[in-house]
Amino acid sequence: MADILIVEDEKAMQDIIADYMRKGGHTCFTADDGVDALVILKNHPMDLIILDVMMPHLDGFSVCKMAREMSDMPIIMLTAKSAEDDKLKGYDYGADDYMTKPFSPKILLAKTNALLRRSSPASAGAINAGKIMLQPGAHKVYLDGQEITLTHKEYELLAFLMANPGQIFNREQLLNRVWGYDFEGTTRTVDTHIKTLRQKLGDESKHIVTLIRSGYKFEVAV
Repeated sequence: MADILIVEDEKAMQDIIADYMRKGGHTCFTADDGVDALVILKNHPMDLIILDVMMPHLDGFSVCKMAREMSDMPIIMLTAKSAEDDKLKGYDYGADDYMTKPFSPKILLAKTNALLRRSSPASAGAINAGKIMLQPGAHKVYLDGQEITLTHKEYELLAFLMANPGQIFNREQLLNRVWGYDFEGTTRTVDTHIKTLRQKLGDESKHIVTLIRSGYKFEVAV
């Protein structure tokens, strides 16, 4: 199955999460704080991280940001805070999903499995538009022949839009298709990811078209 890093300073919670992940067939690695987590990541590539926000030495937001620079693996953040701004901060740093404490370990396992399924390599061929080439099988995107680094969700959003050229999707539809129906965030998450995608695509961001009061579409010929 998958190698999962659980970063949680509360030992009891760490044990509960690890127990459910192992029952789901996954191999678990644990860290009590953000510093230990980064050491583990540097020495052992992971398939997914379950990351607490409030931790000693280095908080979850900082770990998320640094982990995202190392890999595009899915990241689920755990927090006692339910404020929208805290969730948006996590998504800005590259988190893929959020769970607010207290939560159901069964739901956490289900979200973990869903993210792992969506991040597994596909066998479809490359998709091209202008100077953009997306390779689903390798989970990579190239701009004018040069590979560009996208977060997991940026990649999924771009892949979905490119796979459905010319079709208009409102923010709720994109949340459901890319983040999943159990996503706890708001439609502002879509706008944030579109903004960062456009920055990374440069002039080729012209293919992502905004339709006022309607949503977004990917236009192949612009």
